Amino acid sequence: MLDIRFVRENPELVKENIRKKFQDHKLPLVDEVIALDAENRAAIAEADALRANRNKLSKQIGMLMGQAKKDPSKAAEAEAVKAQVTAQADRLKELEAKETELQAKIQEIMYQIPQMVDPSVPVGPDDSHNVEVQRFGDCTVPDYPIPYHVDIMESFDGIDLDAAGRVSGNGFYYLLGDIARLHEAVLAYARDFMIDKGFTYVIPPFMIHGNVVQGVMSFPEMDAMMYKIEGEDLYLIGTSEHSMIGRFIDQMLDGAKLPLTLTSYSPCFRKEKGAHGLEERGVYRIHQFEKQEMIVVCKPEESMDWYNKLWSYSVELFRSLEIPVRQLDCCTGDLADLKVKSCDIEAWSPRQQKFFEVCSCSNLGDAQARRLHIRYKDENGKVQLAHTLNNTCVAPPRMLIAFLENHYQPDGSVTIPKVLQPYMGGKAVLTPKK
Repeated sequence: MLDIRFVRENPELVKENIRKKFQDHKLPLVDEVIALDAENRAAIAEADALRANRNKLSKQIGMLMGQAKKDPSKAAEAEAVKAQVTAQADRLKELEAKETELQAKIQEIMYQIPQMVDPSVPVGPDDSHNVEVQRFGDCTVPDYPIPYHVDIMESFDGIDLDAAGRVSGNGFYYLLGDIARLHEAVLAYARDFMIDKGFTYVIPPFMIHGNVVQGVMSFPEMDAMMYKIEGEDLYLIGTSEHSMIGRFIDQMLDGAKLPLTLTSYSPCFRKEKGAHGLEERGVYRIHQFEKQEMIVVCKPEESMDWYNKLWSYSVELFRSLEIPVRQLDCCTGDLADLKVKSCDIEAWSPRQQKFFEVCSCSNLGDAQARRLHIRYKDENGKVQLAHTLNNTCVAPPRMLIAFLENHYQPDGSVTIPKVLQPYMGGKAVLTPKK
């Protein structure tokens, strides 16, 4: 969310940013909110003037009542001033109600106006215009066929989608045996990987209040993603970022202790629209999964450095697991409204002979901090809004698709990289059961 003062002083810049995001339908909101802001500031000024005058008149009444002991005519004069105070009090009440109404309207509109994107973000209407920045690792295609990921898992007796469908419906799964163990091994390895980077491990709440949801994401995202608990002001988190950033709502942080670098585990729950095509079925697009996340809360001048560090950690982790990846800069039309800059890390699929998303790294600037009132005092004692960033460390089971495909052998076995073997009981190879 932008500062209303910035919108007021830079309306054309804000409109140009909206155009860059291909959200022209939001252009009228800029002039509308500026007009509402002017009306609100006028109401505030009038209310402040009335309050000042009320204090002045109150002193006058006191003086006149004191004089009335000697001069009875002063009592009538005091009553006239009292009537004036009453009339002004009624007007002040009207103004205060107007302020509340206007501020609510302003906030509603400001929630819809997107964050200013970084100048380096490529311009484009949708994810087809995202720009490949660089690749890491050799993207090879073996001379033997690689089965569909569900077929690989089934060869290990490692998945039961039919039972999950009976119990929960489409978009859920049972993982079993070696595949379930591999799932947990990857999460544990990612946890330790981030701890070794100096991040503090956190297990957060998996449900959050509605005001936190509004603070961490835009309304369209909320509607498309979040499951609400019936009869409660609680939502299941779509990522641990939601509760991790929510932890600092209405807090004044110690600037000397920034940045806060945190890595969190959680299950994630998402509505997800129906899967399209074979490759998005199975465990690719699902309603429930587990994830290890990276979170940074820092000073504004540090946020871009942390952004580059975070996505590079994802690359390092996937390469340590011998999975080729690439970095894509997300274009303006693919950025959620709260994001300043974002990139995807995509893993190589030798089966499909293309990349697919496994991580998303985002710099949200002060957008979440402004909505949630996350502040700190700088070295001069001035109150500032913090910047927030997040990045997927690893999110199986989608990540397992990349893992199984890239380590699949001609005999149907799957090799385990050395870094992961301690988390798999020392196993170097998984052997299929059928």
